[in-house]
Amino acid sequence: MSPQPHPDSPGNIVTCAVVTVSDTRDPETDKSGQLIQQMLVAAHHIVGAYKIIKDEPAQIQAQIKELSKNAGLDVIIFNGGTGIAPRDTTYDAIEKLLEKTLPGFGELFRFLSYQEIGSRAIASRAVAGVYQHKLIFSLPGSSNAVRLGMEKLILPEMAHLVSQLQM
Repeated sequence: MSPQPHPDSPGNIVTCAVVTVSDTRDPETDKSGQLIQQMLVAAHHIVGAYKIIKDEPAQIQAQIKELSKNAGLDVIIFNGGTGIAPRDTTYDAIEKLLEKTLPGFGELFRFLSYQEIGSRAIASRAVAGVYQHKLIFSLPGSSNAVRLGMEKLILPEMAHLVSQLQM
């Protein structure tokens, strides 16, 4: 694990919403959404909302706007719909709303993915940024990609990034 330049103080608890974007998954078959929730709880964070929505840009944007009105939420983590198939619209829907982007998230995610899966990592459109003072992450829908993004990027930096938004 890489050293943190400014470690977060212990006990910084973050409240998150988990949103799975899928035309086929339900709560029982949503392995990636379940994994995100398990990893958040194991890291002593709070899952404040969990949703499964269709891969429709209007639904994705409506979900962001609705969840962003919840003062108790700090972070929204999406999974699914980040590829280039015609039904993969998550990136496009989220990117249009972001007020600030974190280009390093997608860049590092693809770099780390490349180390695991090789050149297929170029097809990932993982993205992160800020909308209405909420930190938003969007990961691919595969459980391996979710684990990678959560372990290596989101969990190590989430509390620090949320604290930056609250300054």
